[in-house]
Amino acid sequence: MKHVFVINPSAGPEDATDRIKQALASCSPCPDYEIYSSRGPGDATLFVRGWLERNSDDVRFYACGGDGTLNEVVNGAVGCPRASVGCYPCGSGNDYVKYYGGKDAFLDIPSLIAAPCREVDIMKVNDRYCINVCNFGFDTAVARTMAKVRRNRLLGGKLAYPTGIAASLFTAMKTNCRMRIDGKSTGFSKLLLCTVANGSYVGSAFKCAPRSVNDDGLMEVCVVKPISIFKFFTMINSYKQGKHLEDPRFKDVIVYSRAESIELRAPSGFAVTLDGEIVEGTYFVIENKQRALRFAVPVPAPSSGEHSGGESSCQ
Repeated sequence: MKHVFVINPSAGPEDATDRIKQALASCSPCPDYEIYSSRGPGDATLFVRGWLERNSDDVRFYACGGDGTLNEVVNGAVGCPRASVGCYPCGSGNDYVKYYGGKDAFLDIPSLIAAPCREVDIMKVNDRYCINVCNFGFDTAVARTMAKVRRNRLLGGKLAYPTGIAASLFTAMKTNCRMRIDGKSTGFSKLLLCTVANGSYVGSAFKCAPRSVNDDGLMEVCVVKPISIFKFFTMINSYKQGKHLEDPRFKDVIVYSRAESIELRAPSGFAVTLDGEIVEGTYFVIENKQRALRFAVPVPAPSSGEHSGGESSCQ
């Protein structure tokens, strides 16, 4: 099998290319590998699609960057039975791999190459795909700020998400949006935020979907209705720990469900965030695609959900 490492040189605090090359050179036996450095937004998706058109080999593509890089590689590989996806998490957030316990096992190149695959759910959002979290409202405003400060020495990196929150408190406490969940209207037209998840984490440290199982055919949908800034701050710690769904203080403002599909209608200026990537529009359909992607998970990385996922051979 061919191993193709798709590296985003702009991800994280420094370019990981040399580190990855050194790790590959020390592997014994040396795998049949190729390295590609992406050139800008969307380029990783185009490269993966082009590679599959030009080659007939079984292949594993490794997204070397953050969740945005993983999203691009997934969008290029989805639908090809010859392709699986791995992740070398060297970006600033690396939220998806937290579902499996964190990034450490994924940063070991020999273990990553030898990793078995698990068939995982992904979300189709109009004509794009999302593997971890699709969110909108307050979270999209946060993502817009994060994009501006990501490389800032003082406000970027792990501080990018808190910085985004601080800025959004003054601009994004209420979003107009009508939702239908599995064909049924939610009955409200304003919200603070909504997360639609197959993974568990967002914003580097916030456990937005503590009940997620990423191969069960259902998305975790959590809507937070508009609240005061004071109540927002009382919720943050509970939300970070993944305890917000059980916290009695918030039972009147959180609407939680599990769904196969969601329909969104919103006014001009609306956007959703797909694995951290902002997509603008006024109409979105989010559909869950059960076990539609083979994802490489190094042993013994556990799943944070109730199930470890359907395992398949990638070797």
